[in-house]
Amino acid sequence: MRLAVYLAASLLAMELAAPPRLDAQAPSTPLTTWSVTVVLPPRIVAGRPATLAALGVDGRLASGVKLQVGDQQVTTDRTGRALFSAPASAGYILAKASGGSFAALVDAPQDDPSAAISVAPVISLHDQFSICGTSLSPDADGNLVKINGQMSLVLAASPECIVALPGPKVEPGPATITVTTDSAQFTAKTSVVALAFEAPNPAIQPGKKGDLAVRAQGSQERLRLMVDNETPGVLRFLRGERQEVVTSGGDDNTALIKVQAAASGTFSFHARVMGTPDPRVALRYLQAAQLLAPKDTQREILKLIDRLDRHPRDSQQVALQLDQIRAATIEGDLRTLLDAARAEL
Repeated sequence: MRLAVYLAASLLAMELAAPPRLDAQAPSTPLTTWSVTVVLPPRIVAGRPATLAALGVDGRLASGVKLQVGDQQVTTDRTGRALFSAPASAGYILAKASGGSFAALVDAPQDDPSAAISVAPVISLHDQFSICGTSLSPDADGNLVKINGQMSLVLAASPECIVALPGPKVEPGPATITVTTDSAQFTAKTSVVALAFEAPNPAIQPGKKGDLAVRAQGSQERLRLMVDNETPGVLRFLRGERQEVVTSGGDDNTALIKVQAAASGTFSFHARVMGTPDPRVALRYLQAAQLLAPKDTQREILKLIDRLDRHPRDSQQVALQLDQIRAATIEGDLRTLLDAARAEL
């Protein structure tokens, strides 16, 4: 058992250290596109075009994927992306494909374009991140994104926000992001963080307990991480298979997770940096969800809307109550909007 767990941990460490394989030219097949993740800009502009991306189960950009976006049908091109038009009025839009439904907010056009962009204070080396402003290109290829001079891949875009993935040469640490369009260039500061996995040492035997460590490289700030256990039959998380943890900060910026070995085998988990809660965005999604909900659920959602509107600092308490509503809601448009609201808390 000691050897088996050690080897599994070594494999996982390699997996976390390597960036996702996003090959814009890779052909999609039924084996990789039976379930699709749609990447939308978090905010799009009413009446304006925007770009989305489709990722297959292998994490690659997938071409030839048919999607329903609002009242339109679009198909991703050979790069795995597709242009679509936002609805004429503000609100939200849903993109649906095999495997799920995904939401984005629709804003009214801005009369006063800004010369600035915003980005989260910390982004992950291996995850998508958003850059928002008011003068970006709705065509993904119309935005050239660099992190400390290194190219990054733009997945989705709108005049207000783009979604990018750090390139393979980006290193953890303080970073300057530049976005160049046909008409302007923007800059913003952030920190790039890589999450490294450390297995229990010594390796634990079935039935025994230990600590799983996730170390954040590239920032000395305390970070909120969401960690999902993907193999609970092999290695259990003692405080729930999905956990929010906070790193210690400082040079050894680590979070520990209490685990128990259940059986011999390969185990894996996914850890990601959580963004700063945005109660205003969550509120908009809840207001949209309330209109679709049955009467009993409407009353519960209205309570959350009122609390979040009056007391935005209560976002964690609202999130816990929202989890209860989501657990009782079947898959569909309502669940998609509730999930989008939860992601902002």
